[in-house]
Amino acid sequence: MVRRMKNKPAPHDLGRRERQIMDVIYRLGSASVKEVQELLPDPPSYSAARTMINLLERKGLLRHRRDGQKYVYMSTGSPQAAKQSAIKHLIKTFFQGSAAEAAAAILDSSSIKLSDDELAHLQSLIENARGEGQ
Repeated sequence: MVRRMKNKPAPHDLGRRERQIMDVIYRLGSASVKEVQELLPDPPSYSAARTMINLLERKGLLRHRRDGQKYVYMSTGSPQAAKQSAIKHLIKTFFQGSAAEAAAAILDSSSIKLSDDELAHLQSLIENARGEGQ
């Protein structure tokens, strides 16, 4: 039986390797320990990867199902919720809570080139936010 922590940690409260594991599982949808291990930068040993995955399961961030002889792990939350949590943390930490400052930093970056479609999408999101009184 897997013991779970009472409150799940937010994605930004995880260690670097834990975030990397969650990123792999979000990207694949579900994965075995070996699949996760193979996609991690500077991969740890199989047993170290298994230990970290088990810890994430105890924290309530992962669950597993049995597939033959192996366990396959998947997130207990949605990737969208993790993205929202990470963005909120980023904006609070680096932009004093200002979404406008964060957007300006992204748009002012000379290394990021946005396509016409991406710019139109952003414009649509801004218009929707205005209409909703945000």
